[in-house]
Amino acid sequence: MALTTNKDLLDMNNYRIEQLPNRPKSRFERWMAYTGAPLSIAAFVLLYCCIDIPFLNNINEENLTGDALKRFKDVGILEFCRINYAMLAIFVASVILWITETVPNYLTSLFVIIGVVLTGVVSEKTAYAQLGHPVMWLNILSFVLASMLVKTQVAKRFALWFVVNFGKNATWIFISFIVINIVLSAFISATTAKAAILLPIFMVIAAIYGATGGNNRNNFGRNIVLQNLFQINIGASGFMTGSGANLLAVSLIMGAGVTISYQEWFAAAFPLCLLIIIIGWIVGTKIMFPLKKEEREPQISGGMLRLREELQKMGRMKIDEYKAVAIFVGVLFMWATKGYLHSISETSVAFIGAVVALIPYKIGIVKWNDIDIPWHLMIFSAGAYTLGTGLDATNIAGTMVDSAFNSLGISDNTPFWILYLMLTGAMLFSAILFQSKTMRALIFIPISIGVAQKFGYPVMSLAFPVALLIEHVYVLPFNSKPAALLYTTDQYSWADTFKFGITMMIISWILMFVWGETVLQWLGHVPNGLF
Repeated sequence: MALTTNKDLLDMNNYRIEQLPNRPKSRFERWMAYTGAPLSIAAFVLLYCCIDIPFLNNINEENLTGDALKRFKDVGILEFCRINYAMLAIFVASVILWITETVPNYLTSLFVIIGVVLTGVVSEKTAYAQLGHPVMWLNILSFVLASMLVKTQVAKRFALWFVVNFGKNATWIFISFIVINIVLSAFISATTAKAAILLPIFMVIAAIYGATGGNNRNNFGRNIVLQNLFQINIGASGFMTGSGANLLAVSLIMGAGVTISYQEWFAAAFPLCLLIIIIGWIVGTKIMFPLKKEEREPQISGGMLRLREELQKMGRMKIDEYKAVAIFVGVLFMWATKGYLHSISETSVAFIGAVVALIPYKIGIVKWNDIDIPWHLMIFSAGAYTLGTGLDATNIAGTMVDSAFNSLGISDNTPFWILYLMLTGAMLFSAILFQSKTMRALIFIPISIGVAQKFGYPVMSLAFPVALLIEHVYVLPFNSKPAALLYTTDQYSWADTFKFGITMMIISWILMFVWGETVLQWLGHVPNGLF
């Protein structure tokens, strides 16, 4: 399918999101959507009302801690078992709905919230309060700050300026986008927003190098789109605020009694993120899709001049752009210096930045109507947090881990490195099947916490490495919104993205093991001697 019928291949307006064709659902995706509702209803009824589950009937207070232990003592064993049945039924039914996308994900979250209330898993106050969770506020405020950068066009200006000044040849163009994606990941927490900003720029560059999609694909086009898809996602993993899923993982880990700061995440994740991106660039451009000699040279004369003209059209930097840069640099500085220069939380710092940006009378930059907050994603996240609260209140994850490990014959003497590989591998390769990063975080972070607690290891030793792998969602077009968006450019096939994506997943899995043996031990997240 052609991206655009306009003959001016260098007009950036032809590559805006609204110009892209919608990817139709495959037959399998349509089948999943049709069957999702009856499957989820059946799963809920069977698990809650019909099936006898031995490991839920044999709960004892010796295996419970925290809120779950308090609840057990308050309600008694029979009521606690019933609550566990309800939580398991809600969890399985909601996962089915989220995977099959029978209904919008925010509607599933609303089902979850009212479900845990009506079945008595958690109180109304606890369930409804999740929309006011500090991490939810950090999510909302991050979108306020990101909207500030988009509205003032400072993000677009930076990307154009960098490519125009440093994209002297094919190699330097790819290096330029590595830098651009890393910088934008520090400022913009929505991966789809980054894709929307960068797509017109790299598509014009693809056309300059002879890649216009469809029958005119070449390895430059494959690489420029796949590398940006990869970098948009992996770049987010380098920062605690890189995505809402990262923040959810942090809140789940903190719920287990562990504190993670912005600096701690950055110190462990950013070097790994940069290393994976560089390896991805080498694998893509040098091994899998090496550029032919003719693909290294522009095919349209004066093409880069058009990008320079686009930058010049923006004029000189405006006062609002300088303000946007100052506010965001200030926010990042405050995040990075928490615990050294001050004790203000990440959410409060973001609050301060958003308030300054919204002040009227020519002091701020944006008005409320300029802010693009995807409330459907906020509701989705609130449902995910509520589900996490229910899991914590019942210790269902720990109970399931105990039962599963006992049935598989995994003893308390199982080496740490086997558990480490199992959990990081499950998080990584589950991304091939699941579209939602938030859902994967909600499933695998509690499991990793439960495993760590069962075997007596520090929570961070397993939960943190798993959290660092949330953003690996680039193998197939339905694995994430940026993947679906960029696939419509028609610059590569399913086989291309699968070959590159699965290779990088395997490499990342190996790197994560090495990281646990070295950096995570040096930083104290994985105690020495566990491997």
